[in-house]
Amino acid sequence: MTPLSVRFLKSLSIAAVAGLALAACGSSTGTSTNLAADQTLKFPILGDFGTLDPGQVNAETDSEIAQNVFNGLVKFDNNLNIVPDIAASMPTVSSDGLTYTFTLRKDVTFSNGDKVTAKDVLYSWNRAAWEQGAYAGNLAAIDGYNTVASAQAASGAPSGAKLESLLEANDPSVSMKGLTAPDGPTGYTVVAKLSGPAGWFLSAIALEATTGMIVDMNSIKGDPNGNTANSTWWTSPTTMIGTGAYKMSAYTPKTSIEFASVDNWWGSPKQTLKKIHIDILGNAESAITAYEQGSYDIYGYGGYSNAPIDAILRIQGTANEKAQLLIHPKVRTTWLQFNLVHDSSRPAAGPFLLSGGAQAKDLRLAFALAIDKTKLATVVCHDIICAPATGGLITKGLIGYAGDNTDPLAKFDAAQAKTLLQQGDPNGSKTKGLSYAYDPNNPLNGQVAQFLQDQWQTNLGIHVDLTPVDHSAFIKGYLSGKYVMARNGWQADYNHPQDWVDNLWGKIAGCPDANCGSGYDTSAYDSAVAAADAKPLSAATNDYIAIMKQLEDDATYIPLYYSQGAFLFKPYVQGAGTNNFFDYYWDQIQIQSH
Repeated sequence: MTPLSVRFLKSLSIAAVAGLALAACGSSTGTSTNLAADQTLKFPILGDFGTLDPGQVNAETDSEIAQNVFNGLVKFDNNLNIVPDIAASMPTVSSDGLTYTFTLRKDVTFSNGDKVTAKDVLYSWNRAAWEQGAYAGNLAAIDGYNTVASAQAASGAPSGAKLESLLEANDPSVSMKGLTAPDGPTGYTVVAKLSGPAGWFLSAIALEATTGMIVDMNSIKGDPNGNTANSTWWTSPTTMIGTGAYKMSAYTPKTSIEFASVDNWWGSPKQTLKKIHIDILGNAESAITAYEQGSYDIYGYGGYSNAPIDAILRIQGTANEKAQLLIHPKVRTTWLQFNLVHDSSRPAAGPFLLSGGAQAKDLRLAFALAIDKTKLATVVCHDIICAPATGGLITKGLIGYAGDNTDPLAKFDAAQAKTLLQQGDPNGSKTKGLSYAYDPNNPLNGQVAQFLQDQWQTNLGIHVDLTPVDHSAFIKGYLSGKYVMARNGWQADYNHPQDWVDNLWGKIAGCPDANCGSGYDTSAYDSAVAAADAKPLSAATNDYIAIMKQLEDDATYIPLYYSQGAFLFKPYVQGAGTNNFFDYYWDQIQIQSH
């Protein structure tokens, strides 16, 4: 299973804060004959980095930048297909789905000229498993992962120079036994033996700038905190060494960061951009104003496509700027989560519990059908920063999306909602005194809450109190089943339905209470997820769609919206763009004469 609690909490607590999105914009990536003399790309980001260490990366901003410095064995291309990267070809997979054999390219080097061989892969992946950062679980399918994770948490676990020495030597005490180099550490063959079939494995290790990436042990070993969340090797141009097309050349925390192209880079296409200058600004409005005044070539790169609505409306009303604007769904879905289970560890005993049978399901459906999701997107989002979620919880454009208007919970039918309310609560006693909890740190959450409150009052005649709860307390309360109704959301990591079904419901989930706040856990769900996860994606897609249909049939949530983001591209920026998950790589971009 993939992510652990850190990543789950991040997705739960953020709503439309930073973007992962969008469709391609600008001209093709072919070589231009009309290039500007100064091949410097300039754009702003709205906050400093938490870390650019692939073993610890947690935030989207960090990964969107670091993806240009680090490579993995495989990656997602612009069309979200998994393709070879440092590997010379796609791995061979044994007939039982347990053994993946990778052959590395022999021309790959770090930016300092060091050759990349099998030892670097073993070091990087074992280090990432040992560190237990937010995305360590992306390696969880490898045999021995759980042993390493347990050893890291044990009393007296090695650290500092001792740990570094053990990792460098591929010592069994800190290494996954399923990860081997059969041709020796200086060879070019890496074998990953899984503890069980996992059709999602390649998708997980392809996730840009995270635990599947290759780092340089020689750069890290000099940092006393190099194998902890406090590592600092990534903050200096002399030690932030990767295999990517660009290397850090300057960094002033909270002010700016610069990257330079790596001479004689092994990959393709060969870089045209020579320099990337990124200013770290305080807010989106000032960043967009600076873009309009000519200070920047792009807005929205680096994970910050969350432009203010007023700014987007202004740009849409300006002819020349409107042509530079792209709005497109991100890979985030927001929904209302019912608390479905009440026991000694989950104090909320509302009217929506699975144990309530048909009447409780009627009430869940009533509350869902009473909300006009199209109106929500218009009133709250101005049809800009969000769109109604009508095709299931897996966001539109991703594998597993069921299709527009296929989710019965997304419909609006006030008359049917009233009928269901009467069936589920004839005398009104069950729905008295209800409340909806949300994290107010994002203003959009509060606006959505007020809209829901008005819809339930208008269409059902039920008053629901609104309960804003500060970030950390909200998460603790949600995971412990404290709230009868609460905001929930998920931002996909990679284009595989397993990223959703393993992390949000059922016993398979890797989140703190094993069902991520809803309490939903049925044997039918668990068995279906286990079977789908073991299959190759091509054989499992329809199974995942059926799994999501189980959640719809049980009326376990109310779909609200898919987040959307905004990008601005100057007309002279050729080859820039994004897909559903990440910005196009800098090596694909050229600055034309202007």
